[in-house]
Amino acid sequence: MSLRRRIMGLTVLAVVLTVLASVAVGYYATQARLGAFVDEIGDDEAVQLARALSRSYTAAGGWDAADIVLSEAGYGSATAARGEGSGEADEGHNEALHRDPVRVVIVGVDQRVVRDNFGELAPGAPTAELGGYRETLFDLTSNEPVGYVHVDVQREFLSSESHGFLSTLLVITLVGGVLTAGIAIVVAAWVSGRITAPVTALTEATQSIARGDMTQLPVTSSDELGQMSAAFNRMTSALETQRELRRGLVNDIAHELNTPLSVIQLEARGLGDGLQSAESASGHIIEEVERLRGLVTDLESLAETDYGEMRLVRELTSVSDLLVAEMERWEPQCQARELDLTLEVAADLPAVDLDRMRMSQALGNIVNNAIRCCEPGGSIAVRAARDTEETLSISVVDDGIGIEAADLPHVFERLYRTDQSRGRGIVGTGLGLAIAQAIVEAHGGMTDAASDGPGRGATVTIRLPVES
Repeated sequence: MSLRRRIMGLTVLAVVLTVLASVAVGYYATQARLGAFVDEIGDDEAVQLARALSRSYTAAGGWDAADIVLSEAGYGSATAARGEGSGEADEGHNEALHRDPVRVVIVGVDQRVVRDNFGELAPGAPTAELGGYRETLFDLTSNEPVGYVHVDVQREFLSSESHGFLSTLLVITLVGGVLTAGIAIVVAAWVSGRITAPVTALTEATQSIARGDMTQLPVTSSDELGQMSAAFNRMTSALETQRELRRGLVNDIAHELNTPLSVIQLEARGLGDGLQSAESASGHIIEEVERLRGLVTDLESLAETDYGEMRLVRELTSVSDLLVAEMERWEPQCQARELDLTLEVAADLPAVDLDRMRMSQALGNIVNNAIRCCEPGGSIAVRAARDTEETLSISVVDDGIGIEAADLPHVFERLYRTDQSRGRGIVGTGLGLAIAQAIVEAHGGMTDAASDGPGRGATVTIRLPVES
């Protein structure tokens, strides 16, 4: 069953159950309240009739006027109660209250029947237990009880009106419930369509992506469904970007692999043809193999960051001691290139919780990049200072070939190399800065690059968080 049908079915079921519960509760609550109302009216009728009978008994000195009182109150014989009689009593207020035949029985103090308007009990007959609303009758002169009156012995007071009202109420409620259910079906169809349309579009879009077609979903609202479509569109754009990056990555790696392999092939062929000495060929081949090994090592480091496999062994480390040790490691390379390497460390640097080996790798990549970009006689300065209470920075400043403004946003991308570096034949894979950035970000820090333009050097800065 489709999602839309399930939503419609559940919505309609919930509405139908709610309507049925409302009908049941409303019907039985009304029935109970109507019963209490009828009882209240019956009690009032019994009290008024008892007063009238007590007055007539006192005035007549007996029950001779009882039939007149019953007739005036609308409780004449059964035939008259059904409307077959005539007279002013039939047009009075009381008659309007009880159009059904209502049985009234007057009983003396000796529990013998005085009057039964239905004629079911003969005068003088002993009475069994009678129902209805019972009131005591008094001789008002002596204030002594002379009997009892039982009104609505068979509980028929307002029965037709009550049943008719409840039946009408039930019909009206059921009709309202049917109309409500019909409206619920229409609303459920509309709502389910609104809900499932983006889901259906999302399903079709994912199938299109599986076929290689990057599609975008229309965003028609700002609710959760609209946010889902917008998130899917962002994901699609990110996938397209990653696809382009992967294509570029493959092309760049192929290019980086092809160059040393071509050199190795040429050297080996020249060696085989006797055009190259063994010493010269082996030196060139070893150099290119080292270049390939460096590329593989960089790719392995990059893969660790991609798959979340980079494990940091953190320890509280003095930044000053770390940089002094690194200076000793980089000094030989700078001397070989005739570069001036200096260190400037602020006195108030705190210790930082970091992985010393990984941070050394990141700093080494940045410094090696600066060494390759500097001409003999150039200079490289490593500076460390406290930026804020929460961060400190380590900057590598060189006076090398510089970076064009258009290249600055891309220098940390994988395998990205500027035109200046390619034109000057600077050796490199374009992965060093990307790896350095991944290591720094794994420590919760960030990296950035700055340059005043070609030929004016560059500055690469690492910012690390400091525990307060």
